[in-house]
Amino acid sequence: MKNAVILGASGYTGAEAVRLILQHPKLKLVGLTGHSRAGQEYADVYPNFAAYDLPTLTTIGEVDWKNVDVAFACLPHGASQEAIASIQDKVETIIDLSADFRLSDPDLYAATYGRPHAFPDMLKGRVYGLTEFAREELRGAKLVACPGCYPTCSLLALLPGIQAGMFTDNAIIIDAKSGVTGAGRKTSAALLYSEITDGAHAYGVATHRHAPEIEQGLSQIGGQVSQISFTPHLVPMNRGMIATCYVELTEDVTAEDLRDVYVARYADDPFVHVEPAGTVPQTRHIRASNYARIGVFADRVPGRAIIISVIDNLTKGSSGQAIQNYNLTQGWDETLGLMTAPVFP
Repeated sequence: MKNAVILGASGYTGAEAVRLILQHPKLKLVGLTGHSRAGQEYADVYPNFAAYDLPTLTTIGEVDWKNVDVAFACLPHGASQEAIASIQDKVETIIDLSADFRLSDPDLYAATYGRPHAFPDMLKGRVYGLTEFAREELRGAKLVACPGCYPTCSLLALLPGIQAGMFTDNAIIIDAKSGVTGAGRKTSAALLYSEITDGAHAYGVATHRHAPEIEQGLSQIGGQVSQISFTPHLVPMNRGMIATCYVELTEDVTAEDLRDVYVARYADDPFVHVEPAGTVPQTRHIRASNYARIGVFADRVPGRAIIISVIDNLTKGSSGQAIQNYNLTQGWDETLGLMTAPVFP
């Protein structure tokens, strides 16, 4: 057994990590932090956990680090790096779910997030944990940066084709949509039920911080420098994410060839499923699970293909992938604690 602490357990990703760790056979929760909720019982913040004996929420400074093996950092961007730097010598493994260690270039981080990185030397040793493409690097890793939800959904859809050299250098278009939990658990007029329901809207148009991360993944993992046009949208559902990617194929490559590559690449991956030809992936089929489903289609425009990817933004796009990554750092079966079936309807 390994003892785990969740930093920022009062947010949605923290609560999702609690839910998943409760069913993990080799992890025990020994600490939950929530700065603004310190002193409260966890069931007072999330009544759905009332039946479980969970630690009281504390501040990070109140955690007994002598009894901790792994910290899952579910903290806001910017705050995570400070907390991680303060505990890096106190724990065996740190799994960061924020954006603070995702970008390997500190200058790119500063340009993307509007602040300098306070610990640029820590970027050199971290592992970027897109699990299906980082298994070897994850073994024994000390600090793992979990990808963002949009990059996870998009990179799973694009990397097999990129690695096989099947896309031209022309810009890739990604039209992505997320449920409201992607905005976090905070009080905001823009997230009120009456503001969100019965409508959808684009946001971060041409400026969203996940675009540089996706391009980094295509370059560093896929081996091809590619520009993307990325537009995210907020849709009136609690959880789930879909990325529709439009690509131009290299000469003599067909969409059928492309789909064959995806089927072969993901054949042994426990959580990524390539749909049968003609089947469109749907977010309702992966809800509250660590699964990703991908569909590959020929576009009506000759020489182009459409790749559709769906994940749950809180699970495979965040806390589920974090636990999958931790499993691999320990040399465990990566599916431990994650084989819960999707919730439907």
